[in-house]
Amino acid sequence: MAAQSATDQRRALKLLAGSAKQGCTEAFLLAHGFTVELLADMIRAGVATAQIERARAGGQTRVHITDAGRRALSTRRTQ
Repeated sequence: MAAQSATDQRRALKLLAGSAKQGCTEAFLLAHGFTVELLADMIRAGVATAQIERARAGGQTRVHITDAGRRALSTRRTQ
């Protein structure tokens, strides 16, 4: 995660945690300044998942926080 810091990852996780079960669209996260690389790193690390929704023309990708992501948020708060 060279381009963005752990602070950016934490900020993204907070957005995802606050989005309840619906998650956030990739477009929403990109509009908040996160990069595709950061999102991919988070998915590879297991703190987020991505799901393609094809209900709309062209589809969209929705990102969700995982239980591991929630644990990462709570662990960092107590350090």
